[in-house]
Amino acid sequence: MVDLIDLVQTLTTPHPLDRYLELVRPTLTVRQMRAEITHVRRSVPGSVTLTLRPTRQWRGHAAGQYVQIGVVIDGVRHTRCYSPVNPESRRDRHIQLTVKAHPGGLVSQYLHEQAVPGMVVDLSPAAGVFRLPEVRPDRVLLISGGSGITPVLSMMRTLADEGYPGELTFLHYARSPEAVPHRAELEAIAERNPRFRVEMRYPEQGGGPFDYDELERVAPWFADAQTYVCGPPPLMDAVRKVYEAEELADRLHFEEFTLSAAPVDADEAYGATTFSASGVSAENTGASLLEQAEAAGLTPEYGCRMGICFSCTAVRRSGCTRNLRTGETGSDPDQPIQLCVSAAVGDVDIEI
Repeated sequence: MVDLIDLVQTLTTPHPLDRYLELVRPTLTVRQMRAEITHVRRSVPGSVTLTLRPTRQWRGHAAGQYVQIGVVIDGVRHTRCYSPVNPESRRDRHIQLTVKAHPGGLVSQYLHEQAVPGMVVDLSPAAGVFRLPEVRPDRVLLISGGSGITPVLSMMRTLADEGYPGELTFLHYARSPEAVPHRAELEAIAERNPRFRVEMRYPEQGGGPFDYDELERVAPWFADAQTYVCGPPPLMDAVRKVYEAEELADRLHFEEFTLSAAPVDADEAYGATTFSASGVSAENTGASLLEQAEAAGLTPEYGCRMGICFSCTAVRRSGCTRNLRTGETGSDPDQPIQLCVSAAVGDVDIEI
């Protein structure tokens, strides 16, 4: 069967077979996975919850993982990463995503405003190491803030569906009760499971910030738990500091959907950045190589812009680059790097 598909692909060159099949029906594909939006709900201001029916290639997700969603906006395909909020054991093969419309977020704003039942989007297989272990821990602490609720909500729903007998606390930070997606469901899950505890904090309405005392109040057993955290950098940093001080870093698991960049040394922003495959060269500004390429008029493929999805990987032919997340440098020639989280250190040649 695979040989036959390869033969047909050869006969349809230069376009892949899926390009022709999508003219018949957008979800009729051989290799590329897609999904049809079946339900759209806008019950929380600034957010939209989408239910998607994937094509046959979908193999499911583990609670906490993410998928990439691709949409065409003004003739250009854009992809972004979102975590399913439904439990991993869902048997009807549908995916549920809750998307927060971030200011300046091209794809999130588009989905919030334009998504309707029947719309077809590109879909990637589930990925990511932020997930529950196969052998469930005896105690689980989930901490999230804002739109970071999505992966940990999937974890909570999964454990609830499994009849998890352990102890679980879910601590979420938001602007207001109205800004919490699926809040009624969270409260219902806690009511049905006496060992589940849901705690909401609203700092703008007088709720306290995250600190050791807060942790002791909501989960006094936290030192014996596995803790999963997703949210804005200040919350993640606060949690990390507490766990490092308590020497519990090995029990802490993070998912980051924002780029925490290492400071750029001004002394490194010199020389020229050459995009050799395009014959374009520009002054090195110290910005990420993806931003420099776009400023030079190029349109390299990208997805998350945070170093998660590897969509913007390109080959560094020569020169030195710095990883903006870790601060580490590399100068081995002909090595793949991620443009969105790499910056040039002096002269560099990137093959795009």
